[in-house]
Amino acid sequence: MKLALTDHQTGADLLLISEEAGFDHRFYSRDAAKPYFTIAWNSGPAQAVDIDGTSHRFDSQTILPLMFNQSFTFERPADVVAWQFNREFYCVVDHDAEVSCAGFLFGMGNTVFIRLDAAYQAKLKLMVAIFKQELATQDHVQNEMLVVLLKRLIITITKLARSEYMPGEDSQDQRLSIFRKFNVLVESHFRREHSVAYYANLLHKSPKTLANVFALYSDRTALQLIQGRILLEAKRLLHYTPKSVKEITYELGFEEPAYFCNFFKRHTAVSPIKYRQDKALLPDDGKFL
Repeated sequence: MKLALTDHQTGADLLLISEEAGFDHRFYSRDAAKPYFTIAWNSGPAQAVDIDGTSHRFDSQTILPLMFNQSFTFERPADVVAWQFNREFYCVVDHDAEVSCAGFLFGMGNTVFIRLDAAYQAKLKLMVAIFKQELATQDHVQNEMLVVLLKRLIITITKLARSEYMPGEDSQDQRLSIFRKFNVLVESHFRREHSVAYYANLLHKSPKTLANVFALYSDRTALQLIQGRILLEAKRLLHYTPKSVKEITYELGFEEPAYFCNFFKRHTAVSPIKYRQDKALLPDDGKFL
């Protein structure tokens, strides 16, 4: 079942998906998937989910937020309930001040799995029923009602995620705010800007302040997060697109292919060409390995 609201004037989309055996998202495929943020709920037994070529365990009764530019497939997609929306329908950055979700659910730098206890399972089942009802009700306030419902869903999941990943942390703590905003800025600018100093300047903070913040909230440094994001995008482009190494070099903000190749090999122990060749030899079974 796939229910959708589309506003042809603004390009806004909201989808509710359940019991769909073919549900996946292949961002770099020839039929490129639309840039949807995804909130996926595994309502069945534990299964595997492949995200950008890496397999993860997706436990039963667990929520998985996914960025708009991630490719993913599920072992049993029919067991997954998913909400998908684009920036035109609900921009997580613009609403950050209201729900404090930008850079947390959709950009903490790691894959986040959020477990649901019995009370939250019941709450989400009720939300699914309300979403279905509103998606089937076409009137002049339908869009506004669905935005409110999605905001409530994000607030609910964010609250649960904080209690699991950052227990005892004050959501208004300035250091946490800096950490989240740094992640959002990197997502927006990593193709052009690779230095910590650039992001520190945007945040009106010193690189030393960022180093202290990262010591609290991450097992990586600010530079490692930037480089990790660049490396992930390089792997995606090599694996899912026919772009040349030279094209990828300039797309990711490197001045020369040699610089990009040295960067890639330093972090993966193989050259970009070898990485692409190795991926091409993997069996094409419809899943990302």
